[in-house]
Amino acid sequence: MKNLLRAAFAVIALSLCAFDADAQTVLGNPPPSLPYIKDHIDDRKPIQYTHLREADVMWSKTIWRVVDLREKQNLPLYYPITPINDRLSLFDVIKKGLQSGELTAYDKPLLDDEFNYEMPLSQVNAKLNFVDTVLTQDLNTGAWDTVLVPRQIMSENVKQYWVKEVWFFDKQRSVMDVRIIGISPLIEKIDKTTGEFRGYEPLFWLYFPGCRNYFAKYECFNRQNDAERRTYDDIFHKRLFESYIRKESNVYDRLIIEYAQQMAALLESDRVKEDLFIIEHDLWHF
Repeated sequence: MKNLLRAAFAVIALSLCAFDADAQTVLGNPPPSLPYIKDHIDDRKPIQYTHLREADVMWSKTIWRVVDLREKQNLPLYYPITPINDRLSLFDVIKKGLQSGELTAYDKPLLDDEFNYEMPLSQVNAKLNFVDTVLTQDLNTGAWDTVLVPRQIMSENVKQYWVKEVWFFDKQRSVMDVRIIGISPLIEKIDKTTGEFRGYEPLFWLYFPGCRNYFAKYECFNRQNDAERRTYDDIFHKRLFESYIRKESNVYDRLIIEYAQQMAALLESDRVKEDLFIIEHDLWHF
């Protein structure tokens, strides 16, 4: 009798375990989470640039900016850290585009921002997936040993973006306009010995005009309305991000931090921003 009871309990336990395992299976094609089908995003196209002739550009200035994803205005570019059904972070969109071959990365981001060194996919994968060394202690002997650990750069690791853009005055339309030329994701540099923060390291450059068609296919979160979301192309084209200036075109090709430090660097960044505003208004007479 006892053996029969044990067998019955064993069958019930196995059945419950099997049911629980089935319940946790991730569905390849889950049911829709909205009462309607979102199909407009597949047909989205980037906002076309106005035709520009060299003869119509009477003034221009190249600006390099830093987009810090810790700023409240920039949080929609950082989140979600884990991809969800209808939304990816900007870096996840970039990674997906690089893997599919729809986006092209350019190497040597610290030395060259003119897109001279195209990176093959194998080099991109080597930069995003690497092997790190970690010190571990043996619990039995107490000895320290170096262990190789595979690492992958994830969306949460990218905390800033560099943006290269050109401001110009178009005399044909009588407007000050701007075109983004390049964008570069940055990760934090951490000292392996002390664990201290050592600044930011760029991964690669992307030629922004070549990314616009791809960015226009992915939505960015809208705090006010889930039914009216901007695409990542809209975010950059409409300047819906917060940033500060790290460099302007100059005879020495210097960064602001190379000749100004701390508060002086912030004031110099604001001075360059103010100059763009003043130049535009000085072209008009009232």
